[in-house]
Amino acid sequence: MHNKKTLSAFPVILASLALYAGCTATPPTVDTSAKGDMTFDGLYPVKNTWADAAWARPDVDLSQYTKIMLQGVGVEYRPGGESGRSYMSRSQGGPFEVSEKQKAAFEQVMREAFIDELAKSEHFSLVDEPGPDVLLIRGALLDVVSYVPPETTGARDKIFLSRVGEATLVLELRDSITEAIMARGVDKRAAEDFSAMRESNRVNNRSEVRQLARTWGRLLRTGLEALAKPAQ
Repeated sequence: MHNKKTLSAFPVILASLALYAGCTATPPTVDTSAKGDMTFDGLYPVKNTWADAAWARPDVDLSQYTKIMLQGVGVEYRPGGESGRSYMSRSQGGPFEVSEKQKAAFEQVMREAFIDELAKSEHFSLVDEPGPDVLLIRGALLDVVSYVPPETTGARDKIFLSRVGEATLVLELRDSITEAIMARGVDKRAAEDFSAMRESNRVNNRSEVRQLARTWGRLLRTGLEALAKPAQ
């Protein structure tokens, strides 16, 4: 018989991949009813999550883990994009090509903000080495798109944006010793300000990217901590 905590609490991690706080009316569950829905690596769909898609092993037990090791496996940018050097291309709203400088800044902000949020955990500590009590979180950002044109030089050329870009986050939870996969979640979201248009500049754009990373990190952290609590 499967452990009740395993089946009911573990999908909280995957639900935490969603960008918006809140909970679903129906608790998340691992659906093992259809063998054909099992992934090539033995995961089953998780239903009723806020993530775009999630999968997990139905018999997984995370009670042994008290530490987290993060591992980035890359960032992929959507090919193509406007140069943004003309007024016409800027007015069309992109997406725009991403320079090497922009890539470096984006990846640094995402990494630092994500780590800052996970470091606030009251149960899990961040480590750099695998161990029997270490949960490996492997993450990648796919199909990163930028709506930020090259910076302008005059007030007449100011650009105001509601979103600076979007990306798809893929997270895998693995045992750090065996690297056996236990869960996978996929969530595509935009870095945007829902309240207003903001001037496109380095400060504002970094702020929106940082907020996106902090939200992903915070929801993952709270999901992990919810699972770490003793069963009622």
